[in-house]
Amino acid sequence: MKITGYRSLTTVCEWNRPIGDVNGVIASGVTEVPVLILETDVGVEGVGLGGHADIDRIFPALEGNDPRAVTSLYDSMQAHVFKSGHCGSVFGAIGVADMALWDIKGKLAGEPVWRLLGASDRFVPGYASALDGGLDDDALLALYKSWAERGFSAAKLKGGRDVDADIRRLLAIRDVLSVNSRKPALMFDANEAWSRKQAVRHVSAIEERIDLTWIEEPVRRWDVDGHRAVTEGVRASVASGENLTGLEQFRPFVAAAAIDILQTGSCWGITHFLRVANLARAFDLPISPVGYNGNPVSHAAASVSNHIAHEIQNLEAPFGIALDQEIESGGIRLGDDPGLGIRVDEAAIGARQCSGAWTVPQGPHVRPERAGLRLVPDGEE
Repeated sequence: MKITGYRSLTTVCEWNRPIGDVNGVIASGVTEVPVLILETDVGVEGVGLGGHADIDRIFPALEGNDPRAVTSLYDSMQAHVFKSGHCGSVFGAIGVADMALWDIKGKLAGEPVWRLLGASDRFVPGYASALDGGLDDDALLALYKSWAERGFSAAKLKGGRDVDADIRRLLAIRDVLSVNSRKPALMFDANEAWSRKQAVRHVSAIEERIDLTWIEEPVRRWDVDGHRAVTEGVRASVASGENLTGLEQFRPFVAAAAIDILQTGSCWGITHFLRVANLARAFDLPISPVGYNGNPVSHAAASVSNHIAHEIQNLEAPFGIALDQEIESGGIRLGDDPGLGIRVDEAAIGARQCSGAWTVPQGPHVRPERAGLRLVPDGEE
């Protein structure tokens, strides 16, 4: 049995609302979802979701090999690009190929990946995270009411420019989710928009009114000292790591006690998540995967003992994608389909010729010029 090739296509996620954060907003609410399909000589194919523009660079490490050797192939992919780096888009290609390999492994075993990895419970606790930076207050409340109807009692707000607005919106979300809990968990994501002192001041102001569960990415992703300063300066836990790639990038944060909750980007793959989860467990730290279309890493999250909550960004699947999972009771209930439970309608996607963009200048994936340098609330400078 061997890997023989791959196919790549792109569909879209239609959010039906503007989406974004402190860095920017995509007003159309339409974003691309790249899909990778790994082929084998026995006809079993694996699906991975996420950016994989550098797949040609890492595919030679896969071609001709047995797809069941997932962790060995993960290391082979990293070794194949060790001189040219395995961060950014290269690491993304490795992660998406890794998803597809786990999908194949599950299909060959006739088991969903969550069961293959040893999970005893198919339910994955989660929290609502609607990429809500582009919504006005009324739209925000309407959206989180739909999450409350699915049983959610925890949510994460995007913000970071106007502390008064952030407090008002957090309190509103708390009121909406109080139907499911007398004390909903509230998280806040600044998406690297602050300096360390701005972070402490902003979060401290929020904490005068709200018992914040965690503050996420308060400073730049690589700033160990800055994360440590925020951890020491506020009551809330500091969560970060979604943009870190490889255990070598997590080690200094753990050594400095600079992160209280380790996060991993779902698009970096299942093997990466499992390894970071083990690192976190060795230091009695919880782990939380950052959401992505289809929630493929939820299978791995079900299998680790220190998983705290899975970010869930959308209640609907991308166009042409069917998922064997249900979002209910405040989390993800995984199904019994072998592999990751992702089915791709290639004909529908091809006929529609889907397109969308994350990296438009006004969107959240492009860092604004004044990020971390604003003296007053946005629009008043």
